[in-house]
Amino acid sequence: MRMSLADRVTAVVFFALGTAMLVGGYTMDRLEIRQIHPLSIPGLVPMLLGGALAFCALILFFQKNAEGGPDVMIAFGSVSRLALTVALTFAYALILVGWLPFYLATAIFITAFTFVFSWSNEATPRARILMMVKSVVFGGVAAYAVVSLFEKAFLVRLP
Repeated sequence: MRMSLADRVTAVVFFALGTAMLVGGYTMDRLEIRQIHPLSIPGLVPMLLGGALAFCALILFFQKNAEGGPDVMIAFGSVSRLALTVALTFAYALILVGWLPFYLATAIFITAFTFVFSWSNEATPRARILMMVKSVVFGGVAAYAVVSLFEKAFLVRLP
């Protein structure tokens, strides 16, 4: 199967999922009856995520294959990266979040994820150290942004 066909099939599935999230979020019950601000509707986040997913699906659907030729649908590298992503995500959700404060667990997860997927065997030692420092900084900044978003914008108390 050509990668462009796989991309288009994936895009259609993601577009359908995004549209369903958008419609489902819009049709959720409102909380105005309890004198709650209209923008605090429970379906707001699913609507935003569904719209973003549908938009990204459209971009994926209409993008051109850069090489123009057939690609391997599932290469060993992509399977190993998928397995590594699943392992890191499970470690975060099942181990880190329960044992550490949310901010620290999120910073460690984002740092590890960035570090692992930015690693290059061909890089110089100086470039590797710089990449490690960037991963730590990015993990800290992103964790702060995530925690701030949930606590300040969504008013969610985090563990």
